[in-house]
Amino acid sequence: MKKKILIFGGSGFIASYLIYDLVKTGNYDITAVDVSPFGKSFLDQYNVKFYNFDITDSSKFTLLNSEQYDTVVHLASTQPANVSSEKYNPRDYINVNAIGTINILDYCVQSHSKKIIFLTSHRNTQGLWSRFTGKPIKETDGISIKYDGEYAMFSISETAAQDCVKHYGQKYDLKTMIYRIPPVYGYGPHTKIYFQGKPIVTGFQIFIDKAKESKPIEIWGDQNKGRDIIYVKDVVHAIKKGIEKQMIEGFFNIASGYKLTLREEVDTIVDLYWSDPYITPIITNNKDRDNGIDEFVYDITKAKVELDWHPEYTFRDMLLDINKEEKKKIFSFLVSKREEMFLNTNKI
Repeated sequence: MKKKILIFGGSGFIASYLIYDLVKTGNYDITAVDVSPFGKSFLDQYNVKFYNFDITDSSKFTLLNSEQYDTVVHLASTQPANVSSEKYNPRDYINVNAIGTINILDYCVQSHSKKIIFLTSHRNTQGLWSRFTGKPIKETDGISIKYDGEYAMFSISETAAQDCVKHYGQKYDLKTMIYRIPPVYGYGPHTKIYFQGKPIVTGFQIFIDKAKESKPIEIWGDQNKGRDIIYVKDVVHAIKKGIEKQMIEGFFNIASGYKLTLREEVDTIVDLYWSDPYITPIITNNKDRDNGIDEFVYDITKAKVELDWHPEYTFRDMLLDINKEEKKKIFSFLVSKREEMFLNTNKI
């Protein structure tokens, strides 16, 4: 019998990769929920049941007909990278990330669903980063919210959501897993983001674009600064492990466990994308300009031991695989979805 999986945020970046992976196995009956209808055509290709509603509206959950699921995967959130300054409202973070999570948890209890896997950002450890000395951050190191800056309400609301998941897990007969993840990369949404409410092209994409054009690349600040990032397919594999290991619960760092330095990032991009073999790559370091990088690395020992999971993709492997995905165009709708989001903002 196929396991029944319900995915909130079901037409988003991580969810799309997860659904595609689950569908290939043939072992899962998948239902997706998302506030945006944009991914419906993608989901229809794989016969995934789709419900288009807002998780902040508890009345809409009746559309799911109290069906029981083996695992509910919660990937829905409001986050600064997707919010323009014109649309910023602190209540949206509370409504989606906290109240929306409570509505999902209520559905799990009411429908007697067996387990929830909740993915949450690492941003509520931001206060620990300033004290980072190269020692990986463990699950037991707790949280340290930075109460100023664009991620403050995001971190506050996601921390509340984490606490709600833990509470429901203890109060009700519901298995709970919380995955804390650093920046997740992959083909789809990483050409442009909102930074402090304004659209920018990411540094990652700028480096790739310059390498493709065989133009000089300037690295700002300390080029040995680095951070922990993870490829979307490694996150998907961790979620699958959580689905398969129904009796396992707890809080897990799902990360690479490796500090990718800015210089290593640029060198790898140049090696793979530099287009003109007759032009020697020029990489300079402007130490007077701040690169804005916060350093952090996460300890993934617990996930390795309890989930039998480990990241399979290095940064180089990730870039090579992104190139393959771009050519296959399976997830090209994610790029279109991103473009549409920024186009709508410009019309405000």
